[in-house]
Amino acid sequence: MGTEREDNQQASAVDDGAAQQDAASIADVSVEVATVDHTLQKLYRKYRKTRRKPKGLKRLWAHLLNVPHLALIIAAVVFVVVVIVWSLLWVFIFRRESNSGAYFAGMFRLANVEFIPEYRQAESHEFVYMANKIQHVVSNVYKMSSVARLYKQTVISDLSNSDSGILVHFWMVFVVPRLKSPAVCEECVGVIFRDSVHTSLRNRTSVGYLLGLPVDIDSILINAVQRSDYTSNTAGSQCVDKMYANLPGVKVPLNIFSSWGGVSCHVKLTAVPGSLIRLTVNLFLIEPSDCVNDALTVYDALLPMRGRILHRLCEPVSGSISLVSTSNVMLLSFRMTKGNKTFRGNFEAIAAEICMSQIETQSGSGISAQIYSPFYPSLLPPQCSCTWRFETSNSALGVALQFQNYVLKPKGMKACDHGWWKVNEVIFCGSYVGHSTVFRIYDRSPEVEFRCSSRHAALPFQASCSSYNISQPCAENHFLCSTGLCVEKKRRCDGLDDCQDESDEVFCSRPTMKCGGNRPPHPLFVCNGETDCTDGRDEINCTQETTCSAIRYQCRSGSCILKKNAKCDGVHDCEDRSDEMDCACGLPPTVKKDGPERIVGGVNSVEGEWPWQASLHFSGNMYCGASVLSSDWLISAAHCFSKERLSDPRYWTAHLGMLTQGSAKHVAEIQRIVVHEYYNAYTFDYDIALLQLKKPWPTSLGPLVQPVCLPPTSHTVTDSHRCWVTGWGYRSEEDKVLPSVLQKAEVSILSQSDCKKRYGPVSPRMLCAGVPSGERDACRGDSGGPLSCQSSDRGRWFLIGIVSWGAGCGRPNLPGVYTRVNKFTSWIYNHIS
Repeated sequence: MGTEREDNQQASAVDDGAAQQDAASIADVSVEVATVDHTLQKLYRKYRKTRRKPKGLKRLWAHLLNVPHLALIIAAVVFVVVVIVWSLLWVFIFRRESNSGAYFAGMFRLANVEFIPEYRQAESHEFVYMANKIQHVVSNVYKMSSVARLYKQTVISDLSNSDSGILVHFWMVFVVPRLKSPAVCEECVGVIFRDSVHTSLRNRTSVGYLLGLPVDIDSILINAVQRSDYTSNTAGSQCVDKMYANLPGVKVPLNIFSSWGGVSCHVKLTAVPGSLIRLTVNLFLIEPSDCVNDALTVYDALLPMRGRILHRLCEPVSGSISLVSTSNVMLLSFRMTKGNKTFRGNFEAIAAEICMSQIETQSGSGISAQIYSPFYPSLLPPQCSCTWRFETSNSALGVALQFQNYVLKPKGMKACDHGWWKVNEVIFCGSYVGHSTVFRIYDRSPEVEFRCSSRHAALPFQASCSSYNISQPCAENHFLCSTGLCVEKKRRCDGLDDCQDESDEVFCSRPTMKCGGNRPPHPLFVCNGETDCTDGRDEINCTQETTCSAIRYQCRSGSCILKKNAKCDGVHDCEDRSDEMDCACGLPPTVKKDGPERIVGGVNSVEGEWPWQASLHFSGNMYCGASVLSSDWLISAAHCFSKERLSDPRYWTAHLGMLTQGSAKHVAEIQRIVVHEYYNAYTFDYDIALLQLKKPWPTSLGPLVQPVCLPPTSHTVTDSHRCWVTGWGYRSEEDKVLPSVLQKAEVSILSQSDCKKRYGPVSPRMLCAGVPSGERDACRGDSGGPLSCQSSDRGRWFLIGIVSWGAGCGRPNLPGVYTRVNKFTSWIYNHIS
C-alpha cells in the first residue's frame, strides 16, 4: 500500500508542472506577432507536450510494433514452430524408426574346447563365465564393422556339446531405422562374422581364432527371426522348458495338454554328449490350418532357426511317427490356440548309427534280404549315410532292389532333393512315388552308397533284395516294364496299367472289336456305356460281380462290377445301391445360351453354366482356377502353391458363383492347402492340391454354386463324351490382358500313346486334351481349373482333368497336359471325408 501511495503523489506533481507550462504558452501567444510557420511549430510543440503516453498493454503493443522488435518476434515464432514440428517428428516417426529392432538367431562351433556338464545350466558360474567371454568376442566383431552404430547386443542362449568342442547358440539384436534395414540383412550379418573368422584362419583349416576363441567357419549359421521368436524364447515367457535324456535308450515322456492352449511353448531337448535324439509323436490333436494357428515345428538346434527346421506338423497325428536329430539337441516349438489340444510323445538318446552291411543274395528269384533307410522307420534326418555291399553267387547274376514307394533315376543337372545314390561310381537321384519299382544293377558285387540330401526330414524307404539273370531280367513269358517290374505278356494292351507307368499300355495298336466267336470282346469295349457290337453283347451283364481291377467299378461293399461308368448314371447297378449315393453334383441348371461372342480359343460362358468353377485370388489378384468338390472343399493344381509364400492360406481367397471377375456370389477365405506329398516341381507329376474353406458356402447359392462329380478309378472317357476346359486365363500366348468373362473351349481327350508322342515323359497321372490345330487350349491363368466331361446331353459332368502344364498355349499338335483326376480319387476322399 505504501508504494501505491508514493506513486500517486509523483503523478500529481507531474500534472501540476504540466498545467503551469500550458499557462505560460497561452501568455506567449497573446503578446507575440506570429507567422504561419511559427504558428504551426507552436501548435506541434503544444500537441507533443500535452499528448498522454500509452499505459499497460497498449504501451507494450506499441513498443513491440517497432520494426527491430518485430523482426525479433517473427524469428522467435519461427524457432518455436520448428522446435514443435521437430519434436512431433521425433516422437511419431524418427523415434519409432530408431526403435525398430532386427533380430537374428545364430550358431557356431568352438573347436577343441572341452564341454563340461555345468554348461547346460544357464545359472551356473561356468556358463556365465563362458557366455560373457563369447559375447565379448562377438560384440567386438560387430562393433568394429560397418553396422557398428546399429548393433545393440549379443545374448548367448545355450551351450551344447559338439564334435570335440562346444556348439554356441546365440541371439543378436540390432536397432535399425527402416531406411537402413538393408544394412543388416541376414546375408550381410553372416558375412561380417565369417569374414572376421576368415582373416584369422591358420594352417589351411576351417578354424579361425577370434581373441583366443577357435571358431569353425563352416559351422556358422545366422538366420533372421521375428521379434516374437526372440521374446518367446527368453526367460520369463509363458512356456519354456528344458529336458535332458541322460541314459541312452530310456524314453522321457512328453505330454502337453489343452491347459497350455493359447500360448507359444518351446521345449529344449538335450541328450548325453555324442548321442542323437529320437522324438516320437504318438498323438497330436490340433485343428488343421497349414501351421497358421496350430503347429509343431521341430528344429535341429536349440533356437528357432529357419535353416535348421527338421519337420513341421500341421495336421492331426493319430499314428506313431518319429524324427531323428543330427546332434544331441532339439527344439520343439508348439503353437496351439485355445481348445481341446493334446500332444503325447517321448524322446530318447540313441547312438549315432553306422549304416553299413554286407549282403549275399541267394540264387533264384526269391527275396534274399531287406535294406532300410537309416534309422528306419523314423523319418530321414538331413544328414545321414548308408553303404551296402552286395554279392551274388555267380557272375551271370545281378542285384535287384524292389522299392515300395521310391524310384532311382540317373542324376541330371539338378541337385538330388530326396536322396543321393552312388552305384559303382554312377550317380542317381531318388524320389518318392506312389507305386513299386525295381532297380537292377548289372553287376554281381556292386557297392551302393546312399546319402540324405533333403533339407528337412524325409520319408523313409525300404527295399527287397534279390538276384536276377542279367541276360534275361524277366521270365520268358513276361514283359519288362520301364519301372523294372515284370508282367505277363498277355496282360499287355489290356487297358490295365500293370507296369504302374503305363509302359505296358502305350504304343499299342487300337484293339479290333471282335463280336463273333466264343472270345469275349476286348476289356476296353466291355461295359463302357457304348454299344460297339450290333447285337449289344459288349454291354450285357454289366452289373454282374467280377474280379476287381482299376477298370472295374467297385461298390461300397467291396464287390466289383463290369460297368465302368456306373457312378451317378441314374441306374442302381450295385446291390447296395452305393453307385447312386452322393450324387448331388455335376448338374448345372438349364441356362439360356445366347449366341456367344467368339474369342481366340473359346467362347464366353453364361451365368450358371459352370457352377463348380472357382477363381483363386492371391493377395487380391486372380492367380489360378479351382473346382468345387463339396460345401467346404475345392480342388486345384499343386504348382499354384509350390513356392513358400504361395503355400500360406492366409493370402488366398476363393471366388465362387462368378461369371465376370469381380461379381462373385460368394468370397471365401482358405483355411488350409493340402498339396500331394509326392508332388514333383520339376516334372509336374502328382500336380494336385485340395483347399479347405474357412466357412462352407451357403446352400442358398445353389444352383449357381454346386460341386462337380468326382470320377471313380474305373471312369473312362469315350468319343461320345463332351469335354470342356474353362477359366479366366489368357486367350492366347501373346495376350497381355486377361478376359473378364469366364471362357470355355471344347477339347478332345488324346490317347496316352499320342500324348507321349508329343511330349515324351508323361506320367500315368497325366492326360492330354486339345485339338490338332491348337486353337482351343488352356493358357496362363487357367492353372488348377477344371477339364469337365459330360457323358450325354443331359448327363452329369465329371472332373476328368486339372489344368497343369503344356508347351506354350494353342500351338498346333501340342495339346494341354492335365492332371488325371481318377488316379487320385482315393487320395481325395481320404482328405475330404
